[in-house]
Amino acid sequence: MIDRKAFRTLTSGLYLITSRESDRKVGCVVNTLVQVASEPPTLAVALNKDNVTTAAIDATGRFAATVLSEAAPIELIGAFGFRSSADTDKFADCPYCLDGAEIPYVTAFGLARFSVRVTEKVDVGTHYLFVGIVEEAAVLEAGEPLTYADYHRVKGGKTPPKAATFIGGEDGIDAVPAAAPVGDAAAPTTEEAPKRVAWRCPICGYVEEGYPDGLPADYTCPICGVPGSMFERVEI
Repeated sequence: MIDRKAFRTLTSGLYLITSRESDRKVGCVVNTLVQVASEPPTLAVALNKDNVTTAAIDATGRFAATVLSEAAPIELIGAFGFRSSADTDKFADCPYCLDGAEIPYVTAFGLARFSVRVTEKVDVGTHYLFVGIVEEAAVLEAGEPLTYADYHRVKGGKTPPKAATFIGGEDGIDAVPAAAPVGDAAAPTTEEAPKRVAWRCPICGYVEEGYPDGLPADYTCPICGVPGSMFERVEI
């Protein structure tokens, strides 16, 4: 028997993995970046096979990584973690620079950055494991790194369905939590007021009222861009 909750005890950080596809800059959020050798300095990262970023790294043989700080806002994580580079310019409102190979890397809320040349790709089921030699590395600012545990515990973040650590039915798109109150409790009355249906973004907390039968198929959060399929149904 495998209790998938056991995997949550494994410590990790939160990182932005970026690359390019011709002139298009692409990127996503991961918690699977690790150093696997000291000489030569080597990093490995696991990415879902269906990600646009995965295809870009496969084509260019290069990626960059930014280590996110504790101060990283949920909007930044939402933009890179829950939107697709196929139809969204994730760098439009995000400070970035180019490394020596012209691969973009995010500088906002980053503690350090790495530029990696891929030397090996391993098929590990739903994901590819890219292993590569670090050709550039730099500290961007002082601070504490954002851990995956704090992303869930402090920021209340969810796990994207394409993440290596996604648990269906526990969080993310498969989760359908019980209704919960939003905002301040109303003053007690002798007759209970009728409740209204609303939908709450699990990433930034934005609440959209109405749509008792569900949000439109093309709905996205106006704050962080999370698709409507990720919203939680609540009553207010």
